Amino acid sequence: MATVNLGSIRFNWKGAYNNSTAYVVNDVVTSSGNSYVCIQASQGNAVGNATAYWNIMSSAGTNGTNGTDLTSTLTTQGDIVYRGSSGLARLGYGTSGQFLKTQGSGANPVWGDIAGGAVKNVYLFQEKNTYDFANTTTKIVTSSSISPVSTASRFIIQGQAHGATQDDGGAPVLEVSSDNGSSYSTLHEGAVSSNRTRSGGGAGFWRGDADNAIEFQAWGIWHPNTTNNVKFALAIRATSNSVKINRTHNDNNTAHAGYRGILSLLVTEVDGSATSTAPSVIQV
Repeated sequence: MATVNLGSIRFNWKGAYNNSTAYVVNDVVTSSGNSYVCIQASQGNAVGNATAYWNIMSSAGTNGTNGTDLTSTLTTQGDIVYRGSSGLARLGYGTSGQFLKTQGSGANPVWGDIAGGAVKNVYLFQEKNTYDFANTTTKIVTSSSISPVSTASRFIIQGQAHGATQDDGGAPVLEVSSDNGSSYSTLHEGAVSSNRTRSGGGAGFWRGDADNAIEFQAWGIWHPNTTNNVKFALAIRATSNSVKINRTHNDNNTAHAGYRGILSLLVTEVDGSATSTAPSVIQV
């Protein structure tokens, strides 16, 4: 009866091929990333050109295409690899703050910019001075120069002030400049109804006493449609009766002695590409 050695019915791992080693059937070696199994005992018959002695078991892939070494594909820190139309491909690093964006089936990924309602900047401008004027429109809080992030930027503007008058006084308005302060336009007013926009408004509240106090509020949205420097201003339009800003009419050391504060102009820049239909705003 024949004797079967169960320990020999297996592959024998021999590591890297050595030209001086004698190999027997079922010995397995590696060479240049491939693995080979011995099919005929021999010594000195290299695996690459001796098919009578070796059969290939597994092949190494091509580096950067279907192998594991991607150094030929990924060349710079921050690169990523993806499957292109014909093999592995490199997507170079994007700009700081971007996100990886899929373009769907059959298309390559790309880096995308975050858009859609993002608040880009918030600015707060303040004024502590007092004012006393009549028959004029006076800017009481004026912004510094602002460079819009893009031509799609919209600005939400809110202004607040307080003052006093003895009778009918004035009204708050927002003024905007697309030429960095060389000229201003009133945001929410027009000479006739067809020229008046829905982009802003203003209101004043009078206190009913002999030294009438006024609380002014103004608000609006503006689309300058430029990346050049722009400016904003909260202004008060006075009638023939004088208007006091950041003070009372008498401004004495009695009940209203502490009626001094900070006048403010809050400007928020948002990405106007948030919706397919931009808000209705005035362009000047």
